[in-house]
Amino acid sequence: MSNEKKKEMIKVNHVSMQFNLSSDGTDNLKEYFIKFITGKKIDRKEFWALTDVDFTLYKGERLGLLGLNGAGKSTLLKIIAGVYKPTQGKVVRKGVIAPLLELGAGFEKEYTARENVYLYGAVLGYSREFLEEKFDDIIEFAGLWEFVDVPIKNYSSGMKSRLGFSICTAVEPEVLILDEVLSVGDRKFRKKSEGRVQNLIAKGCTVLFVSHNLEQVERICDKAMILDHGKMIAYGDVDEVAPVYKEMTE
Repeated sequence: MSNEKKKEMIKVNHVSMQFNLSSDGTDNLKEYFIKFITGKKIDRKEFWALTDVDFTLYKGERLGLLGLNGAGKSTLLKIIAGVYKPTQGKVVRKGVIAPLLELGAGFEKEYTARENVYLYGAVLGYSREFLEEKFDDIIEFAGLWEFVDVPIKNYSSGMKSRLGFSICTAVEPEVLILDEVLSVGDRKFRKKSEGRVQNLIAKGCTVLFVSHNLEQVERICDKAMILDHGKMIAYGDVDEVAPVYKEMTE
């Protein structure tokens, strides 16, 4: 099927992202105002995390984002998810998007897993009735029945990760954004997680996936992109892009 006939799910239109880094150790609002009031010079260093990234992801496509640490992969995912507003350019999103950027980061730590399922699900746009139907499956997949009424603050990072992944994938989103999340948990859970993503893909889910595991990207994705210092240096079919990344990392 040609791209003209396929539904656009994510359109990243010439996106650039600039951060201002302090070169004098001023890294919080209080220090900033003290220096401002006392007249001390505040040096700001401009840092471009992304520069002119432009691509379109169509329904059912699975894009793997590759690059070394600091390449801009997570920044791009956060812009697409709406966490950051780009300095330049824009992003057009369609459909129900489930971002798994930092598993468990959106949980209320004083609430139990039971309460967080409904809270987190509501943030994703689902009704309580729908979440009640999915509740048993969510807890069962995460393996947390013994801790379902325990506050999240008492969970290990692995338990929070399992719960976050289970909630986001149980609701069967149209677009799934994954940032290194298939590498969490033990081997059994990682295998189970990848299997669930494959099931979503079979139902037509569009996937954006960051991983340092090239073999995993090749298994899950049909498209790949390489970012290097915020610039897109390769984009296309995963079979064509993977050898370029291998050469970069050897």
